[in-house]
Amino acid sequence: MKPTSLITLYISAFMCISAHASSSNVEFLNTTKVAPNLPFSQIVKAGNTLYMSGQIGINPETGKLAAGGFEGEAKQTLENIKRTLEQHNYSMSNIVKCTVMLTNINDFKAFNAIYTQYFSAPYPARSAFAVKALALDSLVEVECIGAI
Repeated sequence: MKPTSLITLYISAFMCISAHASSSNVEFLNTTKVAPNLPFSQIVKAGNTLYMSGQIGINPETGKLAAGGFEGEAKQTLENIKRTLEQHNYSMSNIVKCTVMLTNINDFKAFNAIYTQYFSAPYPARSAFAVKALALDSLVEVECIGAI
């Protein structure tokens, strides 16, 4: 994709989000289980759209990355998404788009095997790409968009 096309895409996305944000139906959905020092909301509900912050494989009981390497983190990441949705009375069936970030693109096949345990056909739209690094040295991060 050309840099100018990418800039146009970002501007269009920003305008759509801005249109939602200027309306009175924007809600910032958080629970007390979110660490108070993190500068983001779990979910922002704008009209009938849910924007979820990216999730990594942090075990909520230990506050550390899940054991088990990539598979352990990937499973915990999707569990965290599911738990966050359920805390706000939504479910995985509300998800229409996922963006998957992997520190090793060779984990793509292993991620798909875990992903299909949490989503069923027809699957949400999805993008996946390799990144150099993620927060807390996580191996995978997933952010989602939902519809209600």
